Amino acid sequence: MSLLVVGLSHRSAPVSILERAALTGDTQGKLLQDTVAAEPAAEAALLATCNRIELYADVDKFHAGVAELSTLLAQHSGVSLDELTPHLYVHYEDRAVHHLFSVACGLDSMVVGEGQILGQIKDSLATSQDQQTAGRLLNELFQQSLRVGKRAHSETGIDRAGQSLVTFGLEQLTDGAPVESWAAGRRALVIGAGSMSSLAAATLARAGIAEVVVANRTLERAERLARILTENDGTHVSARAVPMDTVPDELTRADVVVSCTGATGLVLTAQSVARAVEGRVGEPVRIPETRAVVPQAEQGAAPQDGERGTGTGLGADEDCPLDLSAVQSTAGFSVLGESAVAGMAAAELEQHAAWVDKGDRERSGRPAASAVLDPEAEAEVITALAATVATVGRIPERRRPEPVVPAPRPAPVLSILDLAMPRDVDAAVHRLPGVRLVDIESLAEASADAPMAADVDQVRRIVSDEVAAFGAAQRAAHITPTVVALRTMAADVVAGEIARLEGRLPGLDDKHRAEINQTVRRVVDKLLHAPTVRVKQLAAEPGGAGYADALRTLFDLDPETVASVSRAGDSNTAETVENAENRGRA
Repeated sequence: MSLLVVGLSHRSAPVSILERAALTGDTQGKLLQDTVAAEPAAEAALLATCNRIELYADVDKFHAGVAELSTLLAQHSGVSLDELTPHLYVHYEDRAVHHLFSVACGLDSMVVGEGQILGQIKDSLATSQDQQTAGRLLNELFQQSLRVGKRAHSETGIDRAGQSLVTFGLEQLTDGAPVESWAAGRRALVIGAGSMSSLAAATLARAGIAEVVVANRTLERAERLARILTENDGTHVSARAVPMDTVPDELTRADVVVSCTGATGLVLTAQSVARAVEGRVGEPVRIPETRAVVPQAEQGAAPQDGERGTGTGLGADEDCPLDLSAVQSTAGFSVLGESAVAGMAAAELEQHAAWVDKGDRERSGRPAASAVLDPEAEAEVITALAATVATVGRIPERRRPEPVVPAPRPAPVLSILDLAMPRDVDAAVHRLPGVRLVDIESLAEASADAPMAADVDQVRRIVSDEVAAFGAAQRAAHITPTVVALRTMAADVVAGEIARLEGRLPGLDDKHRAEINQTVRRVVDKLLHAPTVRVKQLAAEPGGAGYADALRTLFDLDPETVASVSRAGDSNTAETVENAENRGRA
């Protein structure tokens, strides 16, 4: 059997795919059970966090294992296999071990060096143990990954290379100001009472936030978290719990919101946030609404009953699908930055691209970058833009050579940190004046430019050393059942010969019988000591798996006997071999 991991993460897939592929707790358990029920897999474990979904399995066939695990991920995530496959990565045997150890050390995290992943790996192991899908290999692998992660944090300064996702997210909200000075005197609303929300609440409390209000669907969990915050001697925060239906009212009084729930739909819509900040900023807040978008081929047709017409002239302000005060357009078919078009469908983006192009020409009195194209070529560019958006999930930027001055926006009166996957907060909140939203997608962009500490190289060396040690231990363990079977066979031969000797010499007294018995056993142990120790050393080296087969062939060992030892395969097996080797050295 061999270790295989198939997964996707923030490094291989856009947030939109990760969001759709997110698995609920019940779905995770079902996925584990279906994995071990599949033919190629004997063990399974699932590491599912806000920015990664990885399925680990002990498989007997590589290609069949990859196909089966990929199919299971697609079935349980609800994302079609064709759509999921381009974003999947596969690691096998030592590369799979290296990947998990790197993840445990925080090297593969969105924020390099964050330590929260260790708790998530521990939870993943506990889940697979509860589901009884983790056997010897995955139990040892995940437990060792926890030890490697702790070693990396204790022996290096990897913590300086990055912070937890919560701390990093709060720092993005402050725009460079220290979190402590920014949080002082503010009121926070924390939505959710799970591990991430609890970490966020505790971080805010330590930073000096004045009040924390915890909202959760299960009020008892919210009350427990509020009580923990209040009773913490290291902070002086006022904390209280509220039911989820009071969130709209609490939103109007909050300065900071952190949301991380397991909800499959939006917890905070753009409309609810807009209503919460209305009156708190020095200008009217336009509440975003979903606009009906008429395909270009149908533009100009009279709207049907119940439909809202979009007009025929794309140059007019009322035809723009965006809030003009929140958008900075550039030449051609683009806008400045993704936040201005967050949450828009591809059809809206296509309409906006045409509007920007035509509007540039009408407002500036000069041709836009695309005006040199003939109508047929211009249509092709717009079509290509829509196809790009549909494929990569974002609109490409084509900036003017000269700098673009952003439109002034009021200072944020409400700062929102959305750590959920799928997202809790409507992406259209990005466009609301007086609101600053930081979510998983914007964190991914910000962390891409985060400085890397020199300690990262040291952690990589630790990972490489630990992978080699784990591989050697696993290869040595692979031959242990064969060594035990050989020593068992030798013990049976000794017992048979001693019994035959006693039959031929019935007059032996107990003292002589015991001395003969001990001498024969010592001879056998000494003869087997060197070859069994050496074969374990050779088997621990890369490519040493064949030594077990050679040992079975040379001593004509029964494969079923070896298999039965392997099934029993526990610490007792290793202890038996070690005791015999000690006798051989004596």
